[in-house]
Amino acid sequence: MVTSVAPRVESLASSGIQTIPKEYIRPQEELTNMGNVFEEEKKDEGSQVPTIDLRDIDSEDPEVRERCREELKKAAMDWGVMHLVNHGISDDLMDRVKKAGEAFFNLPVEEKEKYANDQKTGQIQGYGSKLANNTSGQLEWEDYFFHLVYPEDKRDMSIWPKTPADYTELTSVYAKQLRGLATKILSVLSLGLGLEEGRLEEEVGGLEELLLQMKINYYPKCPQPELALGVEAHTDVSALTFILHNMVPGLQLFYKGKWITAKCVPNSIVMHIGDTIEILSNGKYKSILHRGVVNKEKVRISWAVFCEPPKEKIILKPLPETVSETEAAMFPPRTFQQHIQHKLFKKTQDLQAPAK
Repeated sequence: MVTSVAPRVESLASSGIQTIPKEYIRPQEELTNMGNVFEEEKKDEGSQVPTIDLRDIDSEDPEVRERCREELKKAAMDWGVMHLVNHGISDDLMDRVKKAGEAFFNLPVEEKEKYANDQKTGQIQGYGSKLANNTSGQLEWEDYFFHLVYPEDKRDMSIWPKTPADYTELTSVYAKQLRGLATKILSVLSLGLGLEEGRLEEEVGGLEELLLQMKINYYPKCPQPELALGVEAHTDVSALTFILHNMVPGLQLFYKGKWITAKCVPNSIVMHIGDTIEILSNGKYKSILHRGVVNKEKVRISWAVFCEPPKEKIILKPLPETVSETEAAMFPPRTFQQHIQHKLFKKTQDLQAPAK
């Protein structure tokens, strides 16, 4: 067993504190649009995250099929995030996956600690909480469980939860079905760039190398939600990210200069376009800035699956077909690992920059 390196947020939250420790308080400039998330979600005016119905994605009727694919492509170019409905994964499976993840987080903290990760030694899979960034000392109001779920031969089953008993079976089936959905989405996005159907999938590693990493985010109730963030503002480094949640709002997107709270759409999967696809498409598809907010009344849980290219094997850069005399390459060539390092370095530089 790895000893815990920091108090779990769940333990803090259940200790009865009325004020949160200073390392969880975000800087003033991050606290815009941090009203009551339940009120924010109800708002109907202004921009709304698009809902894309995938029922006709493979329709026999070319016109109907094209209309569905065009909507998906438009949402990827305009927002870079969308609610997917009629995506082919059964409501029953999604509910059972969520129940299994919830059951793990309902275990006593001491039980969960048996699966603790050790970020300092590079063992990032397992149960964890955010370590303080040395520069800012900031922490996020969440605990999580992180593990690679696909391809099956790359999984480390020793760190998968043994309780509940059906966790492994359900998560495995869900990961496999998501992998099929990723192929479908990548095909449509390829065609949307005027490429061959299988091109984007090939560019992110294909069936052998594209990794699916699941992160179950557990956001306990927070006594001062207006001062904390569950996850700070970021873009996903992945190719695609698929998210389930327990229907408690908390996802906010930075769209056209404003923070917008995503509505909870029953039986949908939230999908983000990640940096990897933004780079390959030379910025035609967007990787949107987003964050997770917390609340006083309800625990929020989300299941994010990041579809990631292999760290070193592929050079990510705008595909030649997306570059022209009038459209220069917007991104320099980097491996996926170098892209992650670049983002961390840039963030550190931004934090160290003197206040203006």
